[in-house]
Amino acid sequence: MGRVYGYARVSSNEQHLDRQIEVLTKYGVEDRFIITDKISGKDFSRPGYQVLKNQLLRSGDTLVIKELDRLGRNYEQIKNEWNDLRQMGIDIVVLDMPIASTVDKSDLEKQLIVSIVFELSQVQICV
Repeated sequence: MGRVYGYARVSSNEQHLDRQIEVLTKYGVEDRFIITDKISGKDFSRPGYQVLKNQLLRSGDTLVIKELDRLGRNYEQIKNEWNDLRQMGIDIVVLDMPIASTVDKSDLEKQLIVSIVFELSQVQICV
């Protein structure tokens, strides 16, 4: 079993990460494994996220986020990033969308989750 990392992001320095961090710690993520950014989610060139993805996360680890839009704002970019993480062997938990959790699921279930979550997310974005 790998480590459990949390990721929290707000769009500006004036916004607070407290609510997201509180939820991540309640889930069981240790403070030292919560990575944060105070920057727009328009793309994935965020310093904290890049360290998390490229230096910390390893196959067998789990990434926990409060909401899908904390990962990013662009539907296609989020979907591609999700697939990259899954190819790295990373499980993903979206606390506000329990159906999206890939922990303890078979490969087929994980693929179905991706299809369902992103179809639903696309509908919500278009509405």
